[in-house]
Amino acid sequence: MRKSFKMQDLDCANCAAKMEREISGIEGVNSVSISFMAQKLIIDADAQRFDEIMDLAQKACSKYEPDCLILR
Repeated sequence: MRKSFKMQDLDCANCAAKMEREISGIEGVNSVSISFMAQKLIIDADAQRFDEIMDLAQKACSKYEPDCLILR
């Protein structure tokens, strides 16, 4: 399942790259792209576990930028 999400309070391009790397390592994630300029996350992941994967992705984002939210 491939979906796109707006990101709120993503303030650092370097942090976005770190988030992207960490999210790509989550089991069930096929691909992920975070655009700092567009403030957008595009993720392709296992449809059966999509909600769980998105929860883990939010934790990964919060690790680098505590105020950053993936708007679902």
